[in-house]
Amino acid sequence: MTNVSTEDIPVSIDSIREYMEERFGGPVELVGTDRLGGFADTIKKLGYGETFMITFRQEDQERSVVFSTMRKDKYGHQYLWDRAHVLLFQYAAGQRLPRHALPLDVGYFTDQGKACSVRDANAYFLLTEKVEGTDYFLDLKRLLSESLSGLDTERAKALGGYLAEVHSEKKDDPDLYVRKVRDHVGHGECIMGIIDGYPRRYKYCSEEAFCEIERRCVEWRWKLKDYTGRLCREHGDFHPWNVKFREGTDFSTFDRSRGEYGEAADDVATMSINYILYSLLRYGKLDGAYRKLHDAYMETYLDKTKDQEIFDVIQPFYAFRGLVIASPEWYPDHPEEIRTRLFNFIRNILATDRVRMDELNQYLE
Repeated sequence: MTNVSTEDIPVSIDSIREYMEERFGGPVELVGTDRLGGFADTIKKLGYGETFMITFRQEDQERSVVFSTMRKDKYGHQYLWDRAHVLLFQYAAGQRLPRHALPLDVGYFTDQGKACSVRDANAYFLLTEKVEGTDYFLDLKRLLSESLSGLDTERAKALGGYLAEVHSEKKDDPDLYVRKVRDHVGHGECIMGIIDGYPRRYKYCSEEAFCEIERRCVEWRWKLKDYTGRLCREHGDFHPWNVKFREGTDFSTFDRSRGEYGEAADDVATMSINYILYSLLRYGKLDGAYRKLHDAYMETYLDKTKDQEIFDVIQPFYAFRGLVIASPEWYPDHPEEIRTRLFNFIRNILATDRVRMDELNQYLE
């Protein structure tokens, strides 16, 4: 009887035996292991994972069970958590479908090949360190009624410099870039999901107008297939509610979202549009203190990255963030003119081949 492996992790017979004894409540004798799922005699030549059968004997009764694992691929399974999502679904939903093979457990293998169950999970949690500091959105809120300080400008520069450092880590994986853009358009937390969260027959954007936004975003998805070399490390949700400043320009971020790698324009647009939002609330356009902060942030980023190409790809990322901050569910207290200008921005930015920072106010008209 030979050992098995999954995702380059060696899984010893001893570790399988230990797991089986825990799962089935007593000593077991392993009789054999067999890899399943070959495609030699079938027209199908590709599957999402690997399976192997374990035959064991317990209390003089012999039975077989099947371990199913998933491998990395370009079909939305690049990350460990993608694959966990599929297997957790199969465990829960497979128990509720007539004639379906009964799922007995779901779990994971450690780097050492130890099998661990998560079958008792009912709610998942994340434990993190406590981040000290003051939320950055409070700085922006203060500027609705106060004047700009030198520290405000330095903090905006620090944020631009931080993103430049984060985005300096590149990754050569065209399929992952394409997947990231696909998720950006179609995921429940992104463009189409946010649109579905709007009320039907919404006053500020008709269903026909939403359909046109989606159509343009799909067009942008195809345009961005030519930019796969831009894949880089990202934060994924870099807005003022996810940044805390301490003394001076010392800060921390939190709530990293939607994948480790993506398009740099995603992060850049996220903070940029929040400067625009607060400026709309005070000036009705990008102006005054917020214009200075926005320019300090963008100029620092561009000076460090030299990334002028970003203005050819940022449009659907601005559109997504515009849809978020225009949403009556997420931001219920906006005056009418703010929502009108935000939807103008979304439509105009999607129709723009190359974004110009000195024309941002024109996109609001």
